[in-house]
Amino acid sequence: MSRVLRSPRWLLGHVLVIAVCVLFVNLGFWQIRRLEERRLENIVMASRLAADPQPIEELIVGAGSDLDSLEFRGATATGEFAPNEEVLVRSQVHEGNAGWHVITPLVLADGRTVLVNRGWVPLEMDAVPVPANPPAGEVTISGWLGLTRIRQSGGATEPEGRLTQIARVDIGRLQQQMPFELLPVYIFADEAEVLLPIPVARPITTDEGPHLLYAIEWFSFTLISVIGYFFLLRRAVHRSVVTEGSGLGQPVDHSDIGKRSQ
Repeated sequence: MSRVLRSPRWLLGHVLVIAVCVLFVNLGFWQIRRLEERRLENIVMASRLAADPQPIEELIVGAGSDLDSLEFRGATATGEFAPNEEVLVRSQVHEGNAGWHVITPLVLADGRTVLVNRGWVPLEMDAVPVPANPPAGEVTISGWLGLTRIRQSGGATEPEGRLTQIARVDIGRLQQQMPFELLPVYIFADEAEVLLPIPVARPITTDEGPHLLYAIEWFSFTLISVIGYFFLLRRAVHRSVVTEGSGLGQPVDHSDIGKRSQ
């Protein structure tokens, strides 16, 4: 039996199975680490969303260069909308219906401007400014902050020139066509102005993603590999024992055959 398990073919099989199991176990623990990271992110997100909203100008000054700390923070902004500079974000869905997110600049008292995601409108509202005009005059918007989104590898590339439809809220790209200075973050409006646009729902802070399920799958693959290989070894050993017990594969003593024939 031991001779079978030490054959070159089975030794290679041992190495491969061990390597595969080590890989699967590491992938499982990697998903566990991602789950812990996601849980921590959810805690941070929930605390920021629950914080009392503050004027956006104060939040930016307080954050300094750490703009990432502003994501999901509650904020207010007071100014006048500039619907002539409005843009639409493509590929947005609300309750299964395709549409757009409406991004309208809000000019603050000091002349600086914050982009406001006013919410979702249906696909047929594909021209700006959309018919659902923002309120005129000075208004105060309350909502939560989002960070600029730059193009990732493989993402859609925006064409040159003035844009009215965009793939993402890339503040640096939109600054190229705006006549005023944009703040480095934008705001999702919480309140509905009229029937449209429909405000973007706040993020779900209890969503842990698929990481636990993926971890269970990787650990299951490890167990399946071990059990499957065990049965392969068992079958190989059984065949070896049967073969040896029946005398198959033993050398034939030709001298004895010769003596019997005399």
